[in-house]
Amino acid sequence: MGQTREQFSWVGSNEMYLDQPTTCAYKSMVIGRYGGNTAAGAGKNEDGVYVLSKPGGGWEFAMLLDAHNTAESAELLVRTINGEAGGIIRLLALPVQQAFRALESFLLAIFQSEAFLSQCRQVTGETACLICVRMENYLWWFSVGDNSLYLLHPELAARGQYLLNQRNYYEWIGFVNTFAQPVACYSSGIRELRQGRNIIVMTTDGLLEVGERLLEDPRRLYEAFTGREDLEECVAGVMAGVHEQLGRDSATVVAWSLDNLRAGAMPSD
Repeated sequence: MGQTREQFSWVGSNEMYLDQPTTCAYKSMVIGRYGGNTAAGAGKNEDGVYVLSKPGGGWEFAMLLDAHNTAESAELLVRTINGEAGGIIRLLALPVQQAFRALESFLLAIFQSEAFLSQCRQVTGETACLICVRMENYLWWFSVGDNSLYLLHPELAARGQYLLNQRNYYEWIGFVNTFAQPVACYSSGIRELRQGRNIIVMTTDGLLEVGERLLEDPRRLYEAFTGREDLEECVAGVMAGVHEQLGRDSATVVAWSLDNLRAGAMPSD
């Protein structure tokens, strides 16, 4: 029997959203897309998004891409991960204590395979790639490059904690490729959600590096994504802000909220 899969797939070369910040709801997620302000010189969109979700909930798999030179590397990543979706779904059916490590090994095997590396050598440009999976009350991520992942919760905000990954520059997948090096450079991690409402935000740098760069301050970003009960309104607000500030670079956001009923493993002091 075939596996049931629910997925969302988009690359900016197909729909650019120049001068047109837009949001859409997909399952529990809100996806914001904007190609840039043409008055500031924007003329292309090289971002990409790929989402898998378990029917009825249980887990979400999201990949966010920010390519440069062309969108070919983003297109390659979406095509590759979509082709491996069946394997990803099988791994996410494992118990959570096995699933994340198995998924990381699975992705590394794909990205370091000669077939994938050969395809990368044939594309123009390269992409940052951030993959995030929520399963039960845990969040796992795999990051190459400078896309950002935030876990927003009032208890964490009170202690100044917002960003989960480190933005790393000069790190890509594509024609210039970290996985073609003798030692590949990437980051990964796992965090437990806090009890109550958690908001997960993945974003490309076009949201942060615009105008006065207000959202580079994670406290301001926290306020922007938690200021309204309706998360889609929050995403629409920040995307409109990029347009109003004459953002030239593409900006893409994937955000979703989860109500976690379990208490964290360690009490706050």
